[in-house]
Amino acid sequence: LLILGPNLVGVIPARSINFFTYGTTKEIYSKTLNNGQEAVWIHLMAAATAGWATSTATNPIWLVKTRLQLDKAGTTKKYKNSWDCLKNVVQKEGILGLYKGLSASYLGSVEGILQWVLYEQMKHIIKQRSMEKFGNISEVEKSTSDKIKEWCQRSGSAGLAKFVASIITYPHEVVRTRLRQAPLENGKLKYTGLVQSIRVIIKEEGLASMYGGLTPHLLRTVPNSIIMFGTWELVIRLLS
Repeated sequence: LLILGPNLVGVIPARSINFFTYGTTKEIYSKTLNNGQEAVWIHLMAAATAGWATSTATNPIWLVKTRLQLDKAGTTKKYKNSWDCLKNVVQKEGILGLYKGLSASYLGSVEGILQWVLYEQMKHIIKQRSMEKFGNISEVEKSTSDKIKEWCQRSGSAGLAKFVASIITYPHEVVRTRLRQAPLENGKLKYTGLVQSIRVIIKEEGLASMYGGLTPHLLRTVPNSIIMFGTWELVIRLLS
């Protein structure tokens, strides 16, 4: 329960910022750079913008969450709650302390970029197959079962895109967590930067350690993406 607060506080703005920024910048980039037409590079630019904006805005929240998770696992508690953790970090490490792991978060935005690009390509394939099957009939003319089938295909595509993106980029999760937990070694920070952290982790624990915790990560994020993107598609269609 101690980490439920930062989880709830973090997930809502993170998803909101990501989806809003992606949708808005995709439209802006399409109109200003490609005559209103979408393309893979447009999706790439919009996803990158959304990823960087989300990482910058929410990094302090995830840092607090990580510290509380690690504090909960320890024998003695350093923090009473999220607010106490936030004050402690600012007092001892300064405002910049809230942005430890940001470089790894930016690297981690590659996962979101890959997911959006793969998702858009899968949606395009589904749309092409639908046009081949139904021609140019409107959504209203399609049967309910056909609409549900297409919605399930799009939602499943989101899960598959997340799975592939996570497999490729997962090491950043390990590095980002290590940077945020800020362990000390001989009175000095053990992990001081992105490249240095990667070197230390591989040297001490081996290359396989860069994929530690991958299975529970996939079990959490893949269903999450299916539900999230499926809901997003449904809401967009209802509001269109």
